[in-house]
Amino acid sequence: MAVKIRLARHGSHKRPYYRVVVADARSPRDGRFIEEVGRYNPLTNPKTINLDIEKINDWKSKGAQLTDAVAALVRAAEEGPKTETVVKKSKKQLAREAEEAKKAAEAAAAEAEGTEE
Repeated sequence: MAVKIRLARHGSHKRPYYRVVVADARSPRDGRFIEEVGRYNPLTNPKTINLDIEKINDWKSKGAQLTDAVAALVRAAEEGPKTETVVKKSKKQLAREAEEAKKAAEAAAAEAEGTEE
């Protein structure tokens, strides 16, 4: 029997939530599984990865194969949480900040001209 450690998708439309499960390779993606060994939520910031590494290693020693996605999650879980978070800004926000920086530069230039005299 071919056993895989893979993701099973749960959650509503456009709100995915994944369970990391050990399942027979012939069973459906969200169908019957042998054991749940973790959870993954990509919507939180930073992404939430809860894995039972001991169980995963135990299943690997028994011959279970990790899918590419689960292998990446295991690597990320072993590295630990990232401390740096990237904040995406809208075009309006970037334009507003550029305008404020331009005004500040003009004010500094005007102040420098005034102090030279």
